[in-house]
Amino acid sequence: MKMIGITGWSGSGKTTLLVSLIPELRRRGLRVSTIKHAHHAFDIDTPGKDSHAHRDAGAEEVLVSSGRRYALIRELRGETEWSLPQLLARLTPVDLVIVEGFKTEVHPKIEVFRAAVGKPALFPGNETIVAVATETSLDADGRPAIALGDISAIADAALHFARPVADVFGGRMAWRS
Repeated sequence: MKMIGITGWSGSGKTTLLVSLIPELRRRGLRVSTIKHAHHAFDIDTPGKDSHAHRDAGAEEVLVSSGRRYALIRELRGETEWSLPQLLARLTPVDLVIVEGFKTEVHPKIEVFRAAVGKPALFPGNETIVAVATETSLDADGRPAIALGDISAIADAALHFARPVADVFGGRMAWRS
């Protein structure tokens, strides 16, 4: 299983890029999963639903299942936030995992840079950023600078720079049983 990251400041268009990139990679025959880092106490469960009541009652994990999908919600209840290697180990193996966020982790990343966001580029001095997807012309310090709208070229770069998860994290991986 290989991985590549998409990073950038809030509002730069990371999610917009991902929702265009995933269909392109699937069109090429790849099985793709994603991990997105969220800040603070996000919630995917709806108050008033049974699964939310189970979680509020103190269940460590709540698995909701139907004929079309299942979702597992784990309440950390004061535990330390799981690391990226721990999260990756929970995934069913696929061809490519795209990680959104986790700016400080060691995996290769494509930065989404938009000057209009008003924040500096992340790539200077950051060797984990292997390419930059941008709407402006810029010198990316020897990295490919790819037009943000060129999804095919971004997919090519993602596949070129993706690395096996075990190579990236080595002994930090604790595969699920």
